[in-house]
Amino acid sequence: MSYKIVADSCCEFPEEYREDPRFQRVPLELMVEDEVIIDDETFDQASFLKKVADSPRCPKSSCPSPEKFMEAYQTDEENVFVFTLSSKLSGSYNSAELGKKLYHEKYGEKNIYVCDSESASCGETQLALKAVQWSEEGLPFQEICQKLANYRDHMNTYFVLNNLETLRKNGRLSLVKALVASTLSIKPVMGATKGEIIQLGQAIGIKKALAKMAEIVAKEAVHPEEKMLMITHCNCKERAESVKKMILEKVRVKGVIVMDTRGVSSMYANDGGVIVTL
Repeated sequence: MSYKIVADSCCEFPEEYREDPRFQRVPLELMVEDEVIIDDETFDQASFLKKVADSPRCPKSSCPSPEKFMEAYQTDEENVFVFTLSSKLSGSYNSAELGKKLYHEKYGEKNIYVCDSESASCGETQLALKAVQWSEEGLPFQEICQKLANYRDHMNTYFVLNNLETLRKNGRLSLVKALVASTLSIKPVMGATKGEIIQLGQAIGIKKALAKMAEIVAKEAVHPEEKMLMITHCNCKERAESVKKMILEKVRVKGVIVMDTRGVSSMYANDGGVIVTL
């Protein structure tokens, strides 16, 4: 059956899908001081990171309107699969669901599945590419929806950031009680449970934190040979490649995708951050 993939702009699409009309990112807006930056194909990561570094105020984001999602659902393709940031971190999921309701009210019935990724960045990418795989295999719409929910429930997300201030100041670290990331060179290894950020460990220095993250990824991997390892990085490809190497020394995976972050992920990961899903 024909399909379309819609995702909010926290999702990073691999290069080969960016010009494919079946793939559409619905942009969030980023605010630095009084400037509004649209997280679309015009996003300039280097310029954005400099603006964030030069500003004493914390950057913020706002989710797309329901109408923007509704517009993305207008397609001749039979099935529409929608992937959003964790609903615990953003209003994007609720907006996408409301957009679905508005679509049905205006245009009638259509197969639209809105999936709360309970993750971000490459976590959304993982789910989007599973929807592609199962669609290409010809699975029925409802079966794909069930398989996506199950895959999401067993997918793990990990990250190490140089700077957690954007997450902290925007209230995204509610489950992290004794955060020590701001003290000296201690770097926490973070993960997620049901879409909320948790701390899994910590290490002194970014290199040791990344090594610890790689150890945790390998230890918690279930049937990794059947899964894609995905890594997104904010302006630090060498660091991402180092993490990839450390993980592959410990487990065998189906394949690897490494991507640079776009706008929303760059805002929250900050310069030098690395995100991993498996």
